[in-house]
Amino acid sequence: MQKWLFSALAALFVSTLIISVIFAIIPLCNNVLLLAVAMAVSGLAMGIIDTIANIQLVTIYQKDSAVFLQALHFFIGFGALVSPLIADPFLSETGCGNHTGNGTETMHHFRNMLRNSPIAEHNITQSHLPHEGGEEESSVHYAFWIMALINLPVPIAVLFLMYREQLIPCCPSTTPRLLDKDELAMENQQGAEGLDVEHEHEAGGHGDIFSCCQNDNLRGLPVSFFMIHILGGMVLFMTDGIVGAYAGFVYTYGVAPPMSLPHKTAGYLASIFWAAITAGRLLSIPLSYRFQPVRLLMFNLAGAIVTVLMLLIFYTSSIFLFVGTCLCGLFLSSIFPCMLAYTEDILDYRGCATTVLVTSAGMGEMVMQVLVGSIIQTKGSYSFLLCGMIIACAGFILFIGLLLFHQMHRNYLTGTAKKSAMVQEPATKESKTEQKEEKESS
Repeated sequence: MQKWLFSALAALFVSTLIISVIFAIIPLCNNVLLLAVAMAVSGLAMGIIDTIANIQLVTIYQKDSAVFLQALHFFIGFGALVSPLIADPFLSETGCGNHTGNGTETMHHFRNMLRNSPIAEHNITQSHLPHEGGEEESSVHYAFWIMALINLPVPIAVLFLMYREQLIPCCPSTTPRLLDKDELAMENQQGAEGLDVEHEHEAGGHGDIFSCCQNDNLRGLPVSFFMIHILGGMVLFMTDGIVGAYAGFVYTYGVAPPMSLPHKTAGYLASIFWAAITAGRLLSIPLSYRFQPVRLLMFNLAGAIVTVLMLLIFYTSSIFLFVGTCLCGLFLSSIFPCMLAYTEDILDYRGCATTVLVTSAGMGEMVMQVLVGSIIQTKGSYSFLLCGMIIACAGFILFIGLLLFHQMHRNYLTGTAKKSAMVQEPATKESKTEQKEEKESS
């Protein structure tokens, strides 16, 4: 446990430090290739942080991890909401010198697309940008430097945590380890030790996340074990794809006919969406105490489908677009942490499912934005909501499949437990008979 905790915290320390360094050097990149490499390294570091943070919470708190996962993803949503507000003052509309009113509208559109749709297909060519007058030097680099400074306390905090957990050999700590004081974590760890012995081969028990791919650990496992991983990943592929696509293209949908909102008004849509996601995750923390993750998943997926359907029906109502955006953020907010808690509960908290789910969610967010963006460009803005409806329904169907395979896996575990009990019963009787004969002979 200590070795795995050291590896996880060391990876978190290096990754968080890399993010600060990358954000500091991004303004110094003078060509697209260098910028692409910097962004790729930053994305890799963020992916490591996302995976390890989720796995650690699941491993430490297990059946109580749903609440902590909701709290973790609340802070992720809060960061996504706040970071554009930090960068916004440095993306001034007047930073390009003298230009016409039409140029101002184009620049405002460009700003919102940068803020809300990082990989969207922009219909803004160089000829549309203003060229009149001398351009002032952009101050956007200050936003990256500020974010780099804001992030610096994170690797320092991770290093301090390693010190408190007595994981730094050169700096031994005399204070008790934090995990030893955490009664909830210790209780779950003690329960996990017994579970590991009992279900090591039955439920696909693995020593660490890298052993998930070892043939010896996968041999003899039922089809339901693999289908739970696949279907859980596909559900998050769809739902996180909706989150990425909605945040990226709701501005484009708002300014295009038939909605035709003013650019400034449409610019608030993505912020409202992220604010609703943040609020929904905060609200889900107490709800996780009262309801099982599977019930929250069912409610949220059904709510997302109904919301998108209402947006399709009232596609000309600007008021309902804002209401629907808020509802959509609330329903989609807790699907990711609930799915992590649900699948890991099925598979006895081995951590393998978390790796698959985090990877699938990231792929969905990337692929769906490209796919939906291409469809919007060729078919028009109304296809934005149609894509959302199709993706949401596909996610719900996959979730129903996940429930069926969960029942199959439960039946498999019950049957295996009965077989092992039948095998152990004759052995117990024989041992008792032998003990009785020894007593009689003595």
